[in-house]
Amino acid sequence: MDVLVQLLQLLVLLLTLPLHLMALLGCWQPLCKSYFPYLMAALTAKSNQKMESKKRELFGQIKRLTGGSGKVALLELGCGTGANFQFYPAGCRITCLDPNPHMEKLLTKSMAENRHLQYEQFVVASGEDMKQLADGSMDVVVSTLVLCSVQSPRRVLQEVQRVLRPGGVFFFWEHVAEPRGSWALLWQQVLEPTWKHIGDGCCLTRETWKDLESAQFSELQMEQQPPPFKWLPVGPHIMGKAIK
Repeated sequence: MDVLVQLLQLLVLLLTLPLHLMALLGCWQPLCKSYFPYLMAALTAKSNQKMESKKRELFGQIKRLTGGSGKVALLELGCGTGANFQFYPAGCRITCLDPNPHMEKLLTKSMAENRHLQYEQFVVASGEDMKQLADGSMDVVVSTLVLCSVQSPRRVLQEVQRVLRPGGVFFFWEHVAEPRGSWALLWQQVLEPTWKHIGDGCCLTRETWKDLESAQFSELQMEQQPPPFKWLPVGPHIMGKAIK
């Protein structure tokens, strides 16, 4: 099976050789950073239509964390275009973190369309190093389709726990690898080296649930959902929450 994967990877590489050459020469990444926000804006709009009820169910739980002040300090990792904003309840004070500075233009548009939220700041940083944010400063951290593209999911989860207050909640919605031994996983393995360039570092074969289970949250609730787009190589999704 490994030999078959390698042969098919080579075939895909040859078919997409210009892309890989551009990446090798350092020309592709700046281009990807520019176009990727617009690709994400189109895909997330369609995804929200398919997943609206599930997202409302997941993020509706944030209301319980407002307390007496009616406010929630919420950090969204890899905030992208702000596609989740419409699902957050009123009273959320939003801090947005993304390593791609080109996201801020589309993010500003989303904030203008969601006046029930209070915008705090946009931080250009990776999830592995959120030193701009103080320990225990967040009531909620949200990650949707982010842990697939970070360098170290374990390090990101450590940072999430650091910035969350005791009892704070991490809400997640992430795509993961297809089941081991399946043909679907084989094709994910074949396409992953090329997909990483197209998807701004997105990995298709991560078993992110294992990182969540080993992160030592006090409580973890998780369920699996089918992928919203059958025509993409992205696999099943996991959604849920983890409590510090």
